[in-house]
Amino acid sequence: MYLQHFGLTEFPFGITPDTGFAFSAQAHQEALNTLLVALQCGEGFVKVTGEVGTGKTLLCRRLLQSLGEGGAVTAYLPNPQLEPKTLLLALAEELGLPGTEGLAQFHLLKAISRGLLDFARDDRQVVLCIDEAQAMPLATLEALRLVSNLETEKRKLLQIVLFGQPELDAKLSTPSARQLLQRIGFHHRLSGLDREEVALYLQHRLRVAGYRGEPVFSRGAVRALRRASRGTPRLLNILAHKSLLSAFGEGRQVVRHRHVRGAVRDTEGASSPGWW
Repeated sequence: MYLQHFGLTEFPFGITPDTGFAFSAQAHQEALNTLLVALQCGEGFVKVTGEVGTGKTLLCRRLLQSLGEGGAVTAYLPNPQLEPKTLLLALAEELGLPGTEGLAQFHLLKAISRGLLDFARDDRQVVLCIDEAQAMPLATLEALRLVSNLETEKRKLLQIVLFGQPELDAKLSTPSARQLLQRIGFHHRLSGLDREEVALYLQHRLRVAGYRGEPVFSRGAVRALRRASRGTPRLLNILAHKSLLSAFGEGRQVVRHRHVRGAVRDTEGASSPGWW
């Protein structure tokens, strides 16, 4: 497609979360710092919410990467729309606990407790990250709360980080989830890129993808992308990719405002890019 035309080694604006393209936007860095501090303080539950496309999954992967480098034991559940027992089985599998298949829920919880105690004896932190947490049934949230009760006199045996859309806040505000809500020690609301960060974000991803020439996106194109995406990284990636395709189709080396307008017309959820 346009890789050779622009001198790229890979596509710079994919929508699959890739820590190799991670951009240290202020909102993301603040969120990551909040998570690391909360986990260091020993909080049982931490919650991060944000609109669709603001980079929650990428943030989750950055957190797992940071924790792994620090020697922590990590577990990751990308699809938590599970029944309580299935969630416990998934947790046991992620932690590498043997002999849990076929156990009743009571014995399964005991096996997880023994495994977590073993990690605690080795002085190893155990963190469970749950993506798309707004999809969890209330019964599964309650099972998760019971798991979080496992603790020594000094600290929690398992720390849990919930990543979800704003619907998670609504679910946790119901009376049946009030016990879990009270246990959330830290909460961070993830926002998109601000006005000054959009151009830096575009340049960063192009540079990671191998580009070394003059700026590809004109100032008018950057402004249009900022307006159309409202700073949402996923939407910005989609529009930037389509804009590059449009410029490539014309044989151009620079993306102009008109290329962004064409991308916006072809993308649901995009706002008006304004006129230039």
